[in-house]
Amino acid sequence: MSGKLYGIGVGPGDPELLTLKALRLINSAPVLAYPAPEEGESLARSIAAPYIDDGERVELPLRLPFLVDPAPAQEAYDAAAENIAKHLEAGRDVAVLCEGDPFFYGSFLHLFARLSGRFETEVVPGISSPYAAAAAAGVPLSTRDETLIVLPATLPAEILAERIGMADTAVIIKVGRHVGKLKRMLVGLSLLNQAKLIVGASTDHQQVIPMAQAPDPAPYFSLVLVTRREAPKR
Repeated sequence: MSGKLYGIGVGPGDPELLTLKALRLINSAPVLAYPAPEEGESLARSIAAPYIDDGERVELPLRLPFLVDPAPAQEAYDAAAENIAKHLEAGRDVAVLCEGDPFFYGSFLHLFARLSGRFETEVVPGISSPYAAAAAAGVPLSTRDETLIVLPATLPAEILAERIGMADTAVIIKVGRHVGKLKRMLVGLSLLNQAKLIVGASTDHQQVIPMAQAPDPAPYFSLVLVTRREAPKR
């Protein structure tokens, strides 16, 4: 019988935000895989590290290029999927660690697309960065009949402005080098003073910065939270 593939969300950075199910599966799977840069340590593994016991297992770093050009990444995902498939075909379960939630802009989505049609697969949800950022900033994401939208900063400014105008609260991810564009767009919407940049939500280096004072470029693990409300509705 083939092994089972698990996509396990490890949360936004605080090790205490892992679920009990995630901990159980991490320590029971004979193969532990995780995305990692071409050089350096894996953030996903570092989040789970306090709970990884000394049991015998295979560790499989999935070395991925973090580039604007998608072609090298697709080749890397092809290779990673085949490496994982070899273990699954041999009957070994594989747990893939995923920052945040596996199905929220996660690298596991690419492995899921390549492997779930061939092998039994289970996705274990994790706490995603918008929830950690809202908690850090003290800004509720939604209440009653309010609407919430999540947008990548890579979209053109006019599309961002249009879609933010349709929601009560917006979460903007993939901020990076788009800080200047976002500031200009928010000024045009008269929302700059109601926007915050949250860096490293839930981690030891967490910061909540008014968007008007946000550094350019923004640190890699950061997002912008914009709300039209001054206080939660009663």
